[in-house]
Order: sequence, then structure tokens, then C-alpha cells
Amino acid sequence: MNKERLMQVLLGPVISEKSTIAADVNRQFVFKVVPDAKKPEIKKAVELMFDVTVDNVRVVNIKGKSKRFGQIKGRRNGVRKAYVRLAEGSDIDFGAGA
Repeated sequence: MNKERLMQVLLGPVISEKSTIAADVNRQFVFKVVPDAKKPEIKKAVELMFDVTVDNVRVVNIKGKSKRFGQIKGRRNGVRKAYVRLAEGSDIDFGAGA
């Protein structure tokens, strides 16, 4: 895995009520990732970008919802999320720049 690929694996953090609770209780952080990302790539990308130690990675594929716009049927894009659990003593602070 080259460094350029690892820099493109993470698309951004998912900030929601569920992800905030997971971060507080279980040291899990949720990221949107590219659809073809593998668990070892996600682990190395998080360790590279945030300088933390990753304990494990779980990946979820969420299918896009079917929507209607009048008579036109459409579909939202699907999302691949990674739940990353950090090792004891590691932490990511997304609000540091504020």
C-alpha cells in the first residue's frame, strides 16, 4: 500500500449522535471511506493521518435509499463506513481547530 492510496482512503468523519456516543463510550470513530477500501488499508490510513494506534476496524455498507421526485424514481448513493476502535490511550480530537 503506497502513501498516496492511503491518503485517499478516508473521505471524512461521520459526525452524528450515534458516532459521538460510540466515540465517548467505546473509543470508536466513524469515517466515510471509498467503496473499495479494505480493513488493513483503513487501519493504516487512520494511523498515518491521525498518529494513533488502531485496535480494530469494522466496515458497514449502507445502500442508498430509493426516492421519488413526482413521477421520477431516483436513488441516493450508497455509503461505506468504517468504525475504527482506537487502542487504550489514543484519541482523535476533531474540534481542535475551532
